[in-house]
Amino acid sequence: MPAAFQGNAPAVDFVEKDDAYELTAELPGIDPKELDVTLSNGILTLKGEKSEREERKDGDYYLSERRYGSFQRDIQLPEAVNPDKIDASFTNGLLKVTLPKKPNAQKNNRKIAIKAA
Repeated sequence: MPAAFQGNAPAVDFVEKDDAYELTAELPGIDPKELDVTLSNGILTLKGEKSEREERKDGDYYLSERRYGSFQRDIQLPEAVNPDKIDASFTNGLLKVTLPKKPNAQKNNRKIAIKAA
């Protein structure tokens, strides 16, 4: 498996922005048809399978390699995520999941003043 897969789970970046969270996962060599993204009880699951075969013939030389395996990564989402607005895209081996925040979650943040003693 590629270095992006640690064990059987892909490495992910999870970033908080003002109005949403963004999750990105590098999934090189994965066919989008072999990738599932699901949400259940506040847990986002990335699941997929890689199957790759390479054959080369050059005169008396013959090479046949196979790489395959499956992965699953479960991510507990913050309560502020609006589950009805989640969007995912997959381009050139990069999965990007946008997790918009609920409207009241965006307004709940405030700075707390620190009093000097």
